[in-house]
Amino acid sequence: MYLLSEKSSRRHALFLCSVSLLVILLSVLYSFFLGCQTRDLFYARESALVSSLLEEGISSSALASALKNTSATEEGISFLQAAGRTDQTSPWLLASSRSMFLRSLTVLLPAGLFFILLIFFGFRFFWRRQEQLCLQASRIISRYADGDFTIRLPRGETGKLYQLFRSADCLATAFQARIESEHQSKEFLKDMISDISHQLKTPLAALRLYMDIMAEEPDNPETVRRFTDRSLQSIDRMESLILSLLKITRLDTGSITFELHSYPVEELMQKSSKDLSIRAEQEGKHLILEGDPTDTLTCDADWLTEAFGNLIKNALDHTDTGGTIRVSWKKSPAILRILVADNGCGIPPEDIHHVFKRFYRGKQDRHTQGIGLGLPLAKSVIEGQGGTLSVQSIPGKGTTFTASFLTEM
Repeated sequence: MYLLSEKSSRRHALFLCSVSLLVILLSVLYSFFLGCQTRDLFYARESALVSSLLEEGISSSALASALKNTSATEEGISFLQAAGRTDQTSPWLLASSRSMFLRSLTVLLPAGLFFILLIFFGFRFFWRRQEQLCLQASRIISRYADGDFTIRLPRGETGKLYQLFRSADCLATAFQARIESEHQSKEFLKDMISDISHQLKTPLAALRLYMDIMAEEPDNPETVRRFTDRSLQSIDRMESLILSLLKITRLDTGSITFELHSYPVEELMQKSSKDLSIRAEQEGKHLILEGDPTDTLTCDADWLTEAFGNLIKNALDHTDTGGTIRVSWKKSPAILRILVADNGCGIPPEDIHHVFKRFYRGKQDRHTQGIGLGLPLAKSVIEGQGGTLSVQSIPGKGTTFTASFLTEM
């Protein structure tokens, strides 16, 4: 059954069956031909014998009786032995046997050689094809080892050999994915180092400047105090930057495992806005939470609290005094949507497609604090817990961030 599972083996088996059938057919035909030759030979022999006996005066009735006789007598056997004809006589010494042998030899020897050559070339063709297929697979696998996956192993046929090819292709696909993953990791690391270097450059330069100023005026307490505060602000900014980058890096590399539990949405939003509500009050802005208090969400509350905290902070940054930030949620049979909406300055059309990029700061962000990591971090956390985050904005009227989560039916 193994051989018949290979297409090439099936072809070879069909070839052998065809040759075997041909041999059988030709054997039957040759047996018939040999029978005819034997008949002709015995007919000629009997004709000569009868003719000779008639010339000797033997009667026709006696000859007819002799031709019909099927039993031998002792006298007849003794006569043949005296003439040198016994059942032990070499066929080669008998003209009729010798003639029959030579005729058979002239037919069977070429036919046998023909079939031997036919089977030999059939085997040679089969193994040649197998060898070419294996050499082709060997060259392709060598290209896999060199990182070239543009050509795949032969497919489309059944059999153990092609199952081996498919397994090798699956291994090559996994190998290719691993190489691409390593390449992406290297690119990510390179970009991350570049981003960190670029973002730390400004606060480090400011720190050096502040240190130089304080070193030049050590006897001026007011100057020392003022630039000490600024130095602490720069240090806080660097600390926030590094912590945010580390969090995003851990999220991107999949090294964080979210601990999902059912959690009341209202309590989750209260934790997210707890510290920011004081800021909203101080800045004369209204922070409103509204939604069904019985709604729950399966999530990692600590991470999701930070994500929505970033969204609320972003809304506060872009809303003027007297503005409103509304955090609302609504649950349908399939989806829970949480909206963070403000009536602030909005996002220009040319910036809205870039708001989730790291360190991106649009025209409206030039006069606000921040490093451009809050929204990317929020998006990574929400998507890491199976949700989606989208944004709609109308310049001059406000912005709405919508987080959508599938709910259990």
